[in-house]
Amino acid sequence: MSSPDFTEFYRNKKVVVTGAAGTVGTELVRQLQRLPVQEVRLLDNHEGTLFFLDEELKDDARVQPFLCDVRSPDKLTTLLMGMDLVFHAAAAKHVPLCERSPFEAVQTNVNGVQNVIQAAQRNGVEKLLFTSSDKAVNPTNVMGTSKLMGERLITAANAVQDTGRNTICASTRFGNVAGSQGSVIPLFCRQIAKGGPLTLTDPGMTRFMMSLEEAVRLVLESMALACGGEVFVTKMPVMTIRDLGEVLVEMVAPLYGIDPASVAIEEIGARPGEKLYEELVSGEEIRRTSELDDLFVVQPAFPNIYGNVTYAYPGPTPQPISRVYNSSSETVMSHDAIRRFLTKEGILPESVRDRLE
Repeated sequence: MSSPDFTEFYRNKKVVVTGAAGTVGTELVRQLQRLPVQEVRLLDNHEGTLFFLDEELKDDARVQPFLCDVRSPDKLTTLLMGMDLVFHAAAAKHVPLCERSPFEAVQTNVNGVQNVIQAAQRNGVEKLLFTSSDKAVNPTNVMGTSKLMGERLITAANAVQDTGRNTICASTRFGNVAGSQGSVIPLFCRQIAKGGPLTLTDPGMTRFMMSLEEAVRLVLESMALACGGEVFVTKMPVMTIRDLGEVLVEMVAPLYGIDPASVAIEEIGARPGEKLYEELVSGEEIRRTSELDDLFVVQPAFPNIYGNVTYAYPGPTPQPISRVYNSSSETVMSHDAIRRFLTKEGILPESVRDRLE
């Protein structure tokens, strides 16, 4: 079943995207351009990538870039003035780097979320959506723990509002975005282009995986659906990292004149804080989670403290779920299914796509 059309929800809206120059932020901006929004403010602390994004989009007068760090509450409050919607995508997201620099991860992923919440509430923003991660479920690392704290801050924010200035705050949780900055697919492609070896952390490791375009479409849908305090969870297929590596070797090696059989696969072990599997919904969350067509919706654990919120969504009545969604227990994609997935737009690096064409 196709997703509802939320075009009218975005008509004449003034939208802010934090982390706008990152992978998810950039795709969010591009998809927002296709909607009848009035303005899109791009907030990022990385001058170089923000400059090139501005150059790409400069013909669209609705798009306005600003250098801004989510650690700067006063600047956030100024830039959110008069805006309607905020997508909070800025984050420290790489597991090993967050393990080495936990203080920095907390400054961005926890304090930064609080700064965005306060700026949105002070300006009476209509809705704020936080982009979280499946690593927030039963976290085993700093990055996942900080994302879980971000989710809890967002949910709790719905209970502490000034009368008449209520900002609806919600989160969306998704897994690995194929082809994003720092993801395994560009890494594997670089290793294969050099003739190997292709380094696997663990052959049994499984991951939820989706394309960038699909992830952002569901983020846009979640914003329109949000009633207050929910965590929207995107449904995603599962693949083993070994299967992904093997398919990439078969596809990419010949493009560089390399015999796939000559590319060694080397097991290097899981990195600190890294799980062998990922989870979309925890055991504790099952009792308060329902299923929509494309999403699961986790409602707040203590809904009575968030006011008289009615959790109603367009389409068929949401259905309860009865099991934990864990990548180790879900059916994994076949080699053929992975190959089809990899040919979707934006997943393989541009250097590889150019050789395939």
